[in-house]
Amino acid sequence: MSCTIIGVAGGSGSGKTYLARALHQKLGDKISAIIYQDNYYIDQSARFDHDGGSVNFDHPDSLDFDLLAVHLDNLKNGNVIEIPVYDFVTHTRQAKTIKQKPQKVILVDGILLLSQPHVRKHFDISIFVDTTEQLRFERRLKRDVEERGRTPEGVKAQFEKQVKPMHDQFVQPSMEHADHIICDLAGFDLLIEKISDQFKD
Repeated sequence: MSCTIIGVAGGSGSGKTYLARALHQKLGDKISAIIYQDNYYIDQSARFDHDGGSVNFDHPDSLDFDLLAVHLDNLKNGNVIEIPVYDFVTHTRQAKTIKQKPQKVILVDGILLLSQPHVRKHFDISIFVDTTEQLRFERRLKRDVEERGRTPEGVKAQFEKQVKPMHDQFVQPSMEHADHIICDLAGFDLLIEKISDQFKD
């Protein structure tokens, strides 16, 4: 079975996960699956000091991109992979994994995907979601407080000290590697239709 890998990148809170999930829903579980960059965080429990502290979760070095690249290569070659599971409350990589078999379409969601050449080379299609800084911050604040047990103060401190600088240094420049750049909901819908039409039986 031929496996098409689609990378969906953009800043934290840009709407890239919304796009990836909407495309996955359009394609259906029978032919598609999503892999999240966030599962590939390196265990940070020994270094984590406090919410919004010194651990920079938005730097490429905080993620195991080597493992992700190997996994994408394995999927291309028809092999099942074991995706790690990262706990954002304890900042540990759990013992359990998620089995993922090759699919006709594999979607990969993550802010830094296009900044990594050895990951980027596996993408048959690459998408970048470009969104204003204010909107990205508001969405991240809501998500981290409600879903990850964060404090508003910690989220704000992290955004100012780490998220914004890393976005400006690594994420935004990686947009130049994207096949498609979108920045509004109308663009989302058109792109979803365009890509999903390629995989209709």
